[in-house]
Amino acid sequence: MYNRDCYSLSYYAESTFREGYMATKKQAKSAIKPQAKLSVGRPSKYNPDFCQRVIQLGKLGKSVEQIACELDVGTRTMYEWRDVHPEFSHALEQAKEFEQYWWETIAQTHMIEEQGAAKLNASIWSRSMAARFPKKYRESTKHELTGADGGPIEFNKIERVIVKNG
Repeated sequence: MYNRDCYSLSYYAESTFREGYMATKKQAKSAIKPQAKLSVGRPSKYNPDFCQRVIQLGKLGKSVEQIACELDVGTRTMYEWRDVHPEFSHALEQAKEFEQYWWETIAQTHMIEEQGAAKLNASIWSRSMAARFPKKYRESTKHELTGADGGPIEFNKIERVIVKNG
């Protein structure tokens, strides 16, 4: 017999062979005792020490994808850890705040160009910020259509009638 739905038939098998008879399938199912659920798949690589590492990497301006690579896991795994471990979720939030702080500080320190100093490519920085922090840095354009003198747009109703000749 095989282990189905985390139940074992070993108890039933031992008792029936001892008593010297085979029971019906219905009797076998009633004799099955539930076992603890077994975990499926490989064990998680999660370690609570990752929280501090995530915050440190955020302070260096690293993105979530870069942090995942540093931890040698995929971003999907990190998001699963975030959903399961509240302390990891908090660490990711802090890392994102530190990441934004790092990028804003870089821009501030390079806004006034000094002779011989490193220069900031403003257009690349702007695009990077819009991609990394879209809620705060996304450039959006709002288009509003109006009619004459700012009033509503007027529509003329056109009807088509198909006439069949007799």
